[in-house]
Amino acid sequence: MNPYWVMMGVIVVLTPIICWFFTRNQRDTCVPMNRIFTEIGDKRYYIHVAGYLVIIFWKRITDNLNEPIKVSTGHYTDWVLNIEGEFVLWVQSTFSNAVLTEFLNFHYLFIYLFLIYVTTVYYMYSGEKDLTDKVTLNYLLIYALAVPYYLFFNVEVTSSYIPGMEALLYQDSTYTQFYATHDPLDNCVPSLHIAIPFGILAIHWLHLREKGIKMADWKHKRYHQFILLNTVLFAFTILYLGIHWLVDIPLGMLIGGIGALFIHHFQPKLRNMYGRTFKGMTRVKFGRHAFFEGIVVLLMIGALMGSLTYQAETMDERPSMRLGPGDSVHDIIEPIGHGETATFILTNMDDTYPVEVVITELEDSLVAMGDGRIDWSVIENRSVSVAPGETHAFTIDEHKYWHLAIIHLNDSAEGVAEVHIKVEYSMGDPTTSAVLLSLPSMWMTGWVIHRLVRLKSDGRSWLDSTPSHAWRRPAEEE
Repeated sequence: MNPYWVMMGVIVVLTPIICWFFTRNQRDTCVPMNRIFTEIGDKRYYIHVAGYLVIIFWKRITDNLNEPIKVSTGHYTDWVLNIEGEFVLWVQSTFSNAVLTEFLNFHYLFIYLFLIYVTTVYYMYSGEKDLTDKVTLNYLLIYALAVPYYLFFNVEVTSSYIPGMEALLYQDSTYTQFYATHDPLDNCVPSLHIAIPFGILAIHWLHLREKGIKMADWKHKRYHQFILLNTVLFAFTILYLGIHWLVDIPLGMLIGGIGALFIHHFQPKLRNMYGRTFKGMTRVKFGRHAFFEGIVVLLMIGALMGSLTYQAETMDERPSMRLGPGDSVHDIIEPIGHGETATFILTNMDDTYPVEVVITELEDSLVAMGDGRIDWSVIENRSVSVAPGETHAFTIDEHKYWHLAIIHLNDSAEGVAEVHIKVEYSMGDPTTSAVLLSLPSMWMTGWVIHRLVRLKSDGRSWLDSTPSHAWRRPAEEE
């Protein structure tokens, strides 16, 4: 059974219990159950539901581009390894425990989904219209903010690049199929498991500071503490399970902070708290926005194009994965359409030892998955050996099926073997589509910078979410 739907079923059952538990001392402000549907209509919460559907569709489009665009974008995993070394391997080795692994596997998926979906319901039930808006936008917009980094600055998961690091989550038969079809294994920087809950915490902080409420006196203090505790646990989980690098944590916090600032300052305009959404938007003001935010967008596009140029010059010289003796790692080959092909090209960069490769349908690989590792003896009879310094190409022409490429280095090898991987899809170049999907992220970043500059120049606090047309300054300065 798909773990996603199992988890969603548990969330549906637990949602009313959780809402009751964290609102025990605020019954007078909660929405009565017989008014829930009226509340949804009056406060237009049906738009929030539509927003979740939009981001699911957006994520699907992004994920479909992620693998094909890697032919052009490559990855930056070697940079990250050079910066922080093998600290995450120490974390996994030090705390390795079967019970802890099972708990954290569950926590990584369940609590993440819980925070995304239930937080919206919790604030709706609590009668907090503004916070309901903000935590919903938090998920939608933080994912959008991460898109250009996922597509143009790929970083492989730690278990694919640090010899001896086990893929405790990805190579567990309970979760393998779900994650293989939802996680390209290089969406590391930034970590959304940090960005999204940190974004909620930042929204809480901005909300309280602007309204002059002390955290100790806030009626949602316990729920805030619950999110904080799980955010800290996420930081440990993503390192322990062989997924993220240490640098993903502060970068996730940075993305979460940008998203929180955008939401904090933009939500009053969406709710028409100071007049219609575009009130005060004169031709001069529009031009000022277009100029300033356009410069930020162009600079970020320039960074993307510079990244592509750098990758074109260096990509073939850098390993995609690194294996130690007895290690098995895997790469994902996305489903192709009817009449299309995908070519998996592996170069063994080692000058001494061969590596073994198996290309298999995802479902057929599950028999070898368990306890966070691949049992190579189950599938080794299907392997192809790639000699030192050689390149081998595997063509996949079965459409609609997910495939895994499993690469193995024998126990008898010594040291670290490096391999270069490229997967060529017969579809066209997805770079233009990737840039277009990245534009909302770049504009939001530019908008936040521009907003903070305008607040400072007007002598106002950077916490002030009042739209600029309500700043009571002379019209000619608008």
